[in-house]
Amino acid sequence: MNQILKNHIQKTIDLSEIEMEKACSFFSEEHFKKREMIINENDQVNHVYFIVSGLLKLFYTDNEAKEHIISFSMEDWWESDYAAFYTQTKATQSLQCLEDTIVLKLSLEGYYQLLNDVPKMTDFFLKKAVGGHISSQRRILSLMTMNAKERYEQFIKFYPSLIQRIPKTVLALYLGVSRETLSRLESK
Repeated sequence: MNQILKNHIQKTIDLSEIEMEKACSFFSEEHFKKREMIINENDQVNHVYFIVSGLLKLFYTDNEAKEHIISFSMEDWWESDYAAFYTQTKATQSLQCLEDTIVLKLSLEGYYQLLNDVPKMTDFFLKKAVGGHISSQRRILSLMTMNAKERYEQFIKFYPSLIQRIPKTVLALYLGVSRETLSRLESK
């Protein structure tokens, strides 16, 4: 598992072997089953997760028990309820496995110690945060300015490998359309 994390880090920054070993020492492995919850709303969020294998969905449940999918995360991506993690407040979002999943998790204390012990990791996490911010803005704009067909086409363009892995009802929720509308979009 550490080799997967090492390869991921090396794509963004260069670390010496000593720095890399030190960085990897802050992570621990955890396995989850399909449909298992990693974070539930109102949980204390103690970790950020690097996905080694599997697929996750991050979602919010409103007062009427309607689910709103914020994002999907697959191999080589990071996920958490970041607001709750960094501010050490209760989760407002939930994180669930759509497939059996293996993660490497990093605690907040470990995160700050890692940045102290391996300062180059600050640049790594900054680049990851910027990439996540750009993706979030793209998603917000698509919901505000695009019709269902355009959102579907954009999803396929940016995440072609996910289209076969996400159940159709879940993808329809993400796109903000009914399952029937999604079927029509797929057939066009």
